[in-house]
Amino acid sequence: MALVDVTIYFVRHGQTDWNVEHRLQGNKDIPLNDTGRIQARRNGRILEKLISNAEHWSFVSSPLARAVETMEIILDQFPRFGGETAGLRHYVIHEELREIEFGSWEGLIWSEIQNVNPELAHSWKANRWSTLTPGGESYELLSARVERWLGSVNRDTVVVSHGGVSRCLRGLAGGVPTNEIPRLEVPQDKVLKICGNRYEWV
Repeated sequence: MALVDVTIYFVRHGQTDWNVEHRLQGNKDIPLNDTGRIQARRNGRILEKLISNAEHWSFVSSPLARAVETMEIILDQFPRFGGETAGLRHYVIHEELREIEFGSWEGLIWSEIQNVNPELAHSWKANRWSTLTPGGESYELLSARVERWLGSVNRDTVVVSHGGVSRCLRGLAGGVPTNEIPRLEVPQDKVLKICGNRYEWV
């Protein structure tokens, strides 16, 4: 699904304490830690250098607090949005960009998941694309809602969202095989540029 004549800069939210502890966050509202705020500022400075006409871009965020805080920090790096004009910031919250939902596994680390449900844990690790977590989603379902959002994009856009969303965007734009999508890297200190069916880290 190529995006013709549209550029997307995607930023994963900054680090949280649950990232450090390797806990599945999903839709839990976990705040950024100090490292996460530094990462967000770094990514904001990169974007400010890349985008010379920010007023012509859309800015879109996941509704989860860690993504919203990252977006706010990013916008602070744009002089046009800072200082006295901070109240004039314009970005949209989009529900389709929330993280993949892990249901009852949210808040757990991998060893705890294996203890709770070893058979399902084995199935999920072998096939994250289509295996549902208890009360949650598969990557296949996540990709479907990301595709719905992607179909609405009609101008250059900055997106702040989550690791799972980043993976699915690259799968949709770049034709990544479904079994590889859940294993794509998801750094928090880089900006992902998607243009047509190509993507690169900047």
